[in-house]
Amino acid sequence: MNRDHLINTAQEYLDHFCHTITTRRLGTQGNRDATTYFQEQIAQFGFDIIQQRFNCIESRTAASTLHINGAQFDIFTSPFSLGYAGNAMLVAAENVGALENITCNDKILLLHGEIAKEQLMPKGFEFFNPEAHKKIYQLLEKKQPAAILTATSKNPDAVGAIYPFPMIEDGDFDIPNAFLSDVEGERLLAYCGQETRLVIRAERVPSKGENIIAYKRNPNQKIVLCAHIDTKENTPGALDNASGVAIMLLLGELLADYRGDLGVELAAFNGEEYYNTPGQIEYLKQYQEDFSSILLAINLDDIGYIKGRTAYSFYGVSKPVIAAIKTAYQDRADFFEGPPWYQSDHGIFMAKGVPAMAITEENVMDLMKEVTHTEKDTPAIVEPKKLVDNAFALKEVIEKLNLLYLEQKSF
Repeated sequence: MNRDHLINTAQEYLDHFCHTITTRRLGTQGNRDATTYFQEQIAQFGFDIIQQRFNCIESRTAASTLHINGAQFDIFTSPFSLGYAGNAMLVAAENVGALENITCNDKILLLHGEIAKEQLMPKGFEFFNPEAHKKIYQLLEKKQPAAILTATSKNPDAVGAIYPFPMIEDGDFDIPNAFLSDVEGERLLAYCGQETRLVIRAERVPSKGENIIAYKRNPNQKIVLCAHIDTKENTPGALDNASGVAIMLLLGELLADYRGDLGVELAAFNGEEYYNTPGQIEYLKQYQEDFSSILLAINLDDIGYIKGRTAYSFYGVSKPVIAAIKTAYQDRADFFEGPPWYQSDHGIFMAKGVPAMAITEENVMDLMKEVTHTEKDTPAIVEPKKLVDNAFALKEVIEKLNLLYLEQKSF
């Protein structure tokens, strides 16, 4: 296979996902264009296709405004919020204890300080939902403020480089909400007890999304490779995660004539950036009786940064499988075994006891602090050659695992 051809193809994939398609946010036409494009491209290489369709919401937002006694504040509409326009008294709570004791029915409630230090897990999120977050939701729904403002700082481990970040991002939570920086929040505190004019411009529009599952060969014993195709709002999503999807397409071309004993599945998941991961839930629902057939799941996310090496890590993988995989990487200086990380789709396989491998950048934590979920995440910071190198490495991984499977008939 001509490497120059694949490098050019990798660049074309990045440009198409990030420029030709202007947004891949779930629920939008751009997202549907992205899954259609993936399906059309991968089908050329002889893969059979499964479309897993599901319902979702398109969150449509516009600029929100906040005025008190002639003072204006910079606020942002929370994704998936309901709209609101009204006048009400401003009150504030800085911790759970204060929220328990406050009277805020039909008032504008400002959450700041300790209570706003991290993003709440959505109410219906199945994989991780701390009791502390559930309690905050329960108190808010009991107290019934007219609307909520959240003043947030930086939390790259949870939300990437977004500042400020929406503390609430949940289409199942029906109290209108917006967010502002911790700095603006401190300024706003001086106006507590005064009448506030708040307009939150937002609506929820029923929509559709789909996963695209491409597969070859043995459905009973298979390797699954996955990458999420959607993005957050207002980011091209080149590293997060057009690069991972592009690697699957490149690998698909390398596997056009695949004849191995193990099945290979390339899954473009849809919804990793969405509040309740509906694409991943749909995949679990459709395959819940079939997870024993997955010998290994490999997740691709945030790969191809112009600086640094590619890192791989293992989760519940047997020693023989790890040894076989490492033989595929041993002569590749730009790859190394990195530390574990859990902020991506390999988590859904780990939750089901499926051995998993994650591939990302050695600088992923730095990227999350500066680039992830922002307008900086463009194809200009992605090295197409690294995507091609990853595709060739994964082809060799699949070959090594086929040899191991022939020897053991199982992993």
